[in-house]
Amino acid sequence: MKTPIGIVDDHQLFLKSLSMMLKSFQVYDVVAEALNGKELQEKIVQCPVVPAIMLIDVNMPVMNGIETAKWLSKDYPEMKLVALSMNDSDSYIIDMIKAGCCAYLLKETHPDELEKALDEIRAKGFYNADASNINFRRLLQSEKEAVLITEKEKQFLQHACTDMTYKEIAAIMFLSERTIDGYREALFGKLKVQSRVGLAMEAIRKGLVTL
Repeated sequence: MKTPIGIVDDHQLFLKSLSMMLKSFQVYDVVAEALNGKELQEKIVQCPVVPAIMLIDVNMPVMNGIETAKWLSKDYPEMKLVALSMNDSDSYIIDMIKAGCCAYLLKETHPDELEKALDEIRAKGFYNADASNINFRRLLQSEKEAVLITEKEKQFLQHACTDMTYKEIAAIMFLSERTIDGYREALFGKLKVQSRVGLAMEAIRKGLVTL
């Protein structure tokens, strides 16, 4: 049985091309297409089946990706939301994760990686490229193992899931930038990620921070 999937993106050519690509993967059926969140609200109620996965462009007119993700999270909590973006800015992606996305993908992502990401979301409920690049299977096997994080590291994690710079985090925690760098590197290792976005995704997914 094919997995129903939806796409919301304001660039029609990209929307149609992505739709064709998804259909070529054989296991996905595109049941919803919209140019912005507002149009999606109108179209989704007419869908023959509710999408199990929704690909959401971050920057859209009328109703942007963050607003769309928040609405879908509230009205369709079982739906898996995936952020799509041309911009790899940490703040954009972290905002989408906070809004309920279980993965983020750049629009320049290779089709093979897109298919891999969707397959893992379908099977496991989330996709973190950072974890995947290191050893996704090993990460899942150790999922239930406790991650030992100090109180200071937890404070740093909470601030890292905002749009504050590391310098601003150092100032608010009354610590040196070198100490903050140490917390960051230690947490990269503990959560098996390689970037601030990956760090935020794992911290949110594991319930280590409060949004």
